[in-house]
Amino acid sequence: MNDAALIDLRAWRQFLAVAETLHFGQAAQRLHMTQPPLTMAIQQLEARLGVTLFERNRRRVALSAAGAALVEPVRHLLQQAAALPGVAQAAGRGAVGRLRLGFVSTVAFGPLPGWLRGFRQAEPGVQVVLREATTDVQVEALSRGEADAGFVLHAPGVAAGPEDLVRLSVGREPLWLALPDATSLATARRIRADELLAQPLVIFPRVIAPSLYDAVLGFYHRHGVSPVVAQEAIQMQTIVNLVSAGLGIAWVPQSMTLLQRPGVVYRELPSALGAGAPECETSLVWAPSGGAVAARFAAFVAAELEGNRRPG
Repeated sequence: MNDAALIDLRAWRQFLAVAETLHFGQAAQRLHMTQPPLTMAIQQLEARLGVTLFERNRRRVALSAAGAALVEPVRHLLQQAAALPGVAQAAGRGAVGRLRLGFVSTVAFGPLPGWLRGFRQAEPGVQVVLREATTDVQVEALSRGEADAGFVLHAPGVAAGPEDLVRLSVGREPLWLALPDATSLATARRIRADELLAQPLVIFPRVIAPSLYDAVLGFYHRHGVSPVVAQEAIQMQTIVNLVSAGLGIAWVPQSMTLLQRPGVVYRELPSALGAGAPECETSLVWAPSGGAVAARFAAFVAAELEGNRRPG
């Protein structure tokens, strides 16, 4: 390696002091050293660079062309070096860095956009990289270290992944019915259980969110029925679109009712049907070793949730 690449910061500080004062004696005083060692240090720096930095005689010291070209880059280098401890400390607190954040589509219809806006305002040093993905994909990414945190969907009280994941519940909501507007269920004043349970079902594959899948099918089983699955689809938006095409009915989180599609009517399950509607829970999950940025984001979300719970 070229010796010039190994010049330490002390040598650059000495160069800059002489360059700014154009006087070896004054520069030595600024550096709290005597003049002879400073003169020798500059000579050694020039020898390592293979150029003359200062033109000097008994009457004056002046920057050479090479020395003048170095002043601003060296000043910038020293400023950056002075900032490094603060950068390291901020990174240790999670105030700078990158947050690789996964999310299921349903949370994007709820509080996620507001949380992201607030977090970016509070932590401008953190770059948030978003990835929409199903719960199973997020859990796998967390286990491989390819994600830092994620919003996942699952049945209430059921772990959405390995037990070593840290979990913060961000909300529970009932599942609503998404119905084709052409079916009589969409306009009926009362929904009959036998008619509802006989409808073909559009649902996500069980591997996507096993606990939530089981909660939906459990509703049918409590009524002594095995549902006819007409079509499986991964994304909730796709499921709603398939309902609009008349392929069947679907159970979707209440927040998804904000997604309006022609041909789809959303209805709450009537309490008269006996067993209550299945519910879903959204949680923020992250690995204990996920780093300070993930922990800082989780603390921000927890504070937002606590603030929303306080009386106005």
